[in-house]
This record gives sequence, C-alpha cells and structure tokens, in this order.
Amino acid sequence: MKKFHAIIVGTGQAGPSLAVRLAQSGMNVAIIERNKFGGSCVNTGCIPTQTLIASAEIAYHAQRANDFGIEIKGSIKTNMEKVKARKDAIVNKASKGVEQWLKNTPNVTVFQGHARFVDNYKLSVNNETLSAEKIFINVGARAWLPPIEGLNQINYLTNSSILGLDKVPRHLIVVGGSYIGLEFAQVFRRFGAQVTVVEKASRLIPREDPDVCDTVLEIMQQSGIDVHLNTSCLSFSASEDHITAHVSCNGDKSINGSHVLVAIGRKPNTDDLGLENTDIQVDERGIVLINDKLETTVPNVWALGECNGHGAFTHTAYNDYQIIIDNLLQGATRKVTDRILAYALYIDPPLGRCGLTEAEIRTKGYTALVAKRPMTQVKRAMIKGEPTGFIKILIDKDTQKILGAAILGVNADEIIHSILDVMYADKPYTLIRDAVHIHPTVSELIPTTLENLKPLE
Repeated sequence: MKKFHAIIVGTGQAGPSLAVRLAQSGMNVAIIERNKFGGSCVNTGCIPTQTLIASAEIAYHAQRANDFGIEIKGSIKTNMEKVKARKDAIVNKASKGVEQWLKNTPNVTVFQGHARFVDNYKLSVNNETLSAEKIFINVGARAWLPPIEGLNQINYLTNSSILGLDKVPRHLIVVGGSYIGLEFAQVFRRFGAQVTVVEKASRLIPREDPDVCDTVLEIMQQSGIDVHLNTSCLSFSASEDHITAHVSCNGDKSINGSHVLVAIGRKPNTDDLGLENTDIQVDERGIVLINDKLETTVPNVWALGECNGHGAFTHTAYNDYQIIIDNLLQGATRKVTDRILAYALYIDPPLGRCGLTEAEIRTKGYTALVAKRPMTQVKRAMIKGEPTGFIKILIDKDTQKILGAAILGVNADEIIHSILDVMYADKPYTLIRDAVHIHPTVSELIPTTLENLKPLE
C-alpha cells in the first residue's frame, strides 16, 4: 500500500490546482485520472464548446457582412472537418498542458486509471492500494439520459459525443431547451443545419425570469430555429434515412431529423466510485453531500466541483479549490455560501446572470425595485447590429443593495461582472449608478439604467 498525505480523484478544474498547491506546501500528493486530463471543461465542456461557438460566430458575421457594407464574393460554407480540427487542436493542447503540469510538479504522483474507494481513506487504482489522511473527490458529471420511449433505439448524441461530428447534420433535433441545448442549437444552425428544439416545459430555460425566457425564444426563432414547447409525451422511432421525434400525446405531430442531441441535465460520476464501501453519503441523484466548507460526511474527505451539487460551472469548481486551500493552509473560514451565483448562457447575444431572480426575490420576501433598459436604447448594441435584449437590475429597497441582475445582449457575459463586483463589495447600488463609464459601450448604460428604478410588481 502506498501512503500519501493527500489523494485527489479527478483532474477537473479544481483538482490540478489543489494538487500543486498542496505539493508546494510540502505534502506528498497523489492525483488520479481515468480518462483525459482537464476534466469536463477542457475536454467536453467550456473549451470545445466555446471554440465551436467562435467558429459559428464567424460564419454568422460572414453571412451578415453585406448588412455592414462588406461584400463577400461566393457562398459562405462551413467546413466542419476544419472546424473540428481547430477545436481538437485547442482541446488537446489544453489537456496535455494539464497533464504535463501535474507530472512535472515535485511531490505529485499521477496515476492513470479508474479509482474506487476501498474504505474511507483507501482507494484502489490499477491493482494498487493508495491511502491518505486527506482525500478530495473531484470526479465531475456527465450527461443524464432520461427515460424517453425509443431513445435507446436511436443513435443519439450527448454534449460529449456531438463534439466528434465532422459533418454538419442535415437536421438536428435538440431535446432540452436549456443552457447546453440552446448553445448547440444556435451553433449548428449557424453552421447550416436545420435545427429543432424540443422542450417539455412551457418556456425555454424555465428557471429564468419570464422576460428572459421570452427574449431567448425570440433569439432562437430569429436564428431560424424551430422551437416546440410543452412536449411532455416525447418519444422516438427510427427508419433507414431519418429519426422521428413524436412530440404530441395523441401522436398527430412528429419531426423527422438526421441527428438527436439529448441535453436534459447532468449526472454526477459517483456511481462507480465505490462509495458504498465508505461512510460518504450521496443523495438520490448521486450528488455527494457536503457542508458549507465542502466537507463530506467523512472527516478529512472533501468533494469539489460538479459532483457536490453546489455549482455546475468551471468558475465555481475553481472557487471550491480556493475555499479548501485557504481553509487548510491559511486558517481561513471561507464558505460556499459566501459566493454569489453567477453564470452565462453563451448564445448570441449572450445572457449574463448574477444573484437572485424575480421569483426568488418574491419568495424571500424582499421589497424590491427594478430598473430595465432595452438594448435598442444602447448605442453600442445598435452600432454592432445587435439590438435584441435588455439590461435589468434588481435592488433591495430597504438596504439599497443589488439583489440580482440579468443582462441579455451584446457582451453581456463580460458586462455582468461590473454589477457582480458591487454585490461582492456589499455596497449600495448608488456606487455604480454614480460611476462614470466609457462611451460608447454597453457598460455606460448601467448607471443610466439605475436612474430609473420602479417597484417590482
């Protein structure tokens, strides 16, 4: 049996930085990876998806060039093999970079294989047993496949396998009208595919405010994407040349496509980790139960990243690492609840979100004010030919603090941080209302927007 001060299972966003920092503190660290280094973000998430989005954006601007007075001779065509090759090169470089970083760090031993718990503080990998006083679970998650009739009889795609396409689908049917599904829907529409989105709920991205959902639907439809809502009786059948999605309960409505992407949700990679051999508890979905300091139900065992259910994002996983390392090495008392929820939907134009939604504000009983400005009143958006969307900021009337914000429009994924930083500073909204921003930008309209607060009804 090989003994270490710490064992880390998984090389996603939190794991490598944690391994290196612990090793630099003098600990002897083992880190285990059964597949590709870098986890979901590097291999099947942010990096490859954003690379496809960048290619799709170029295609879109090329198609619109004449609107800006730029003439391009000939047709605009997507070479999916080249798009994939560019994506693969970026992903492989990033993954290899993580691998070499770990293997070249003193006091870090890298094991490549499938780790399983033997007991609370022992794991087996490649017929070896490793033990440590401290163990960190960073195993991530994968696409969840719902029990849809006929799904197992077709060749469906997930967010991982769709990245392997080297030809543009003739007709892509996307099951799931939420974040992952909508991003891929718009990407492949811009590549030239016919795209249909099928969503069980009555709205796209239903956790968002209704005005956000309605505008996102408008963006999808403007992109040429067909959207079917309220499809509670979805089933599939296949023939030699197409896949049929049956989207009505009485069977009178169907869609024929060439490919199906299932983007319903995510499932933690904890079901084959041997947790039944430990006292580490998970919930009915397989999420590792943790406290506010990311500690599991076993002392000195932590869970980081997507498998702990406290943020399915790269940035929250990295923050998990920061919380643990500061608490362990600096004697800090950082907590998961210290952070403010923030994320983006990377359609074009994007959605940037932070803090509470309107529904959450009402549920918590705040007396709130709201300020809103359409992008048609933002000169930067009009100049760039992107007038869709709005800025919306929600304020606690009593404390004057910002409760949340939604920016849907050009550069929203970057602009949202100016609001988020004021929230982290725990300052009143007047701090940014009275600031002077640069013209012409989208950010300059945030102070102007905040000059027109109204009661949230």
